[in-house]
Amino acid sequence: MIHTYNVTGMTCNGCKVSVKKALSALQDVDKVDVDLSNSTATITMKNYIEESTLQNALSEKYTITEQNTKNVIGTTQPYNEKKSELKQLFPLFLIFVYIIIASILLNIKPWNTDGFMLDFMGLFYIIFSFFKLLDLKGFPQSFKMYDPLAKALPAYGWVYPFIEVALGLMFLMRFQVNIALISTLIVLGITTFGVTKTLLDKKSIQCACLGTALKLPMTKATFIENSIMIIMAFIMLFKTI
Repeated sequence: MIHTYNVTGMTCNGCKVSVKKALSALQDVDKVDVDLSNSTATITMKNYIEESTLQNALSEKYTITEQNTKNVIGTTQPYNEKKSELKQLFPLFLIFVYIIIASILLNIKPWNTDGFMLDFMGLFYIIFSFFKLLDLKGFPQSFKMYDPLAKALPAYGWVYPFIEVALGLMFLMRFQVNIALISTLIVLGITTFGVTKTLLDKKSIQCACLGTALKLPMTKATFIENSIMIIMAFIMLFKTI
């Protein structure tokens, strides 16, 4: 019987080899084919292996979820349902709620719309950079999977979290705001281009927006979060012209 799985967290050929070796070592596995570009693993097995068993065989860096299953005579086997997209993205939504609430409280008396947007962008950068810095070694590998500049210039992936820290502080301290706004349009514009291309190509990869500490799939939510920041930057920059 043949089962196909999505495997998030693979960023290079070394990951591909590691995943294939770990899965091939399991009992009842006859053959494993790993496709790095599509982030999938196709496993030929004698008897059905639970998804939890496959996950336990892999490093914590990787998450394996069943895509579809079939055997050679075409009968369908039971399998665990893939986590719902909403459940996977819950940490991202929760962080956004906290950022919004904090930004409102900082500007509610008296209400200041400009202050709200600047604080929102500042907190966005600071919080998101925190998660990236938790695994500074692993982040660049995940980031270059979809960011065009990080793919062309690997050093950019290492510097990116620190760029976010700097921009966050500039917004929160109201220091050289116009430069921070222009930088936001450039930095997030490049990333959003890569995200859009990934979504259009329907590739299943891990989003690096919260680093590698939280395994989030690349979805429309990633596009939306970047778009919100870009729109705010445009609005604030337009007001200063």
